[in-house]
Amino acid sequence: MAAASTPTWGRFVRFIAEDGNRELCGEPVDADIDVGLALAAKHEIKVKVLSASSALDTRAQFTGEVATISKLLSPLSARDIGTIRCVGLNFKDHAAELGVSLPQVPTIFTKPCTALTGALDPIALPRSAPKAVDSEVELAVVIAEDCKDVTPTEAMEYVLGYTIANDLTARDLQSQTSQWGYCKGFDGFCPLGPVLASRQAVGDVGGLAMRTELDGQILQDSTPDQMIFSVGEMISHLSRDTTLPKGTVILTGTPSGIGHSYSPPRYLKAGSRLKVSITPKLGTLVNPVVASPQQHTSHL
Repeated sequence: MAAASTPTWGRFVRFIAEDGNRELCGEPVDADIDVGLALAAKHEIKVKVLSASSALDTRAQFTGEVATISKLLSPLSARDIGTIRCVGLNFKDHAAELGVSLPQVPTIFTKPCTALTGALDPIALPRSAPKAVDSEVELAVVIAEDCKDVTPTEAMEYVLGYTIANDLTARDLQSQTSQWGYCKGFDGFCPLGPVLASRQAVGDVGGLAMRTELDGQILQDSTPDQMIFSVGEMISHLSRDTTLPKGTVILTGTPSGIGHSYSPPRYLKAGSRLKVSITPKLGTLVNPVVASPQQHTSHL
């Protein structure tokens, strides 16, 4: 078993520096700062720069340089992650609100890497389904080394760290089919970040607080203790006869309180104020919601 090495950093960020428009990686100088909330409030964030262009380079060392964030990027690039693996219906309270039985095996679907976007980037409501877009807070797991056919216990040694994902979903399209990849796979439908916290820095994920706030109202407020399948069990299941490449991102499910479950439903609208957080360590996604792009007329 090629267990992952421990990274130098505890909380990793990828960003464009204020000086010279350079893309850099590093760790915030302030170990406790919520990077998403701070940047949304226009606060300056200093970062200790790493000798790496990716979080997957666990041998990276600090260079001694300190840089200021101009634009925060997703902790991982589309090149790093490949296909995003997702586990649906993985929270007991979420299954209860939907009135469905607890699954006996993990429910798997995927998102394309083109769905990836940053922690402060706009969420553009899709032209084809703009009226019933829902937000889902999810703990995302990042795999540090290629893994295949691992046990749940072995699986945890392959975890590089954790970040926040928003598993955006077009609910009206979801109801039209039994397959979820399409309604969850639009461009920008997987905000990720703001930091990638190492497995060692996070420790037991069970006590993390998961929350979604929409226009000042708390919709989701739960913990990973509600998970039906543990992180190790999910990785083990996904790795059966299947190589999970280094950099694979796994979304581990959402708790109760999705906007679709409210009466009337609480869907995203242009101008909505959305905050998706997992604390401590991981922080907050603060993605502005904007109107659908204008329809382009084809001249073909």
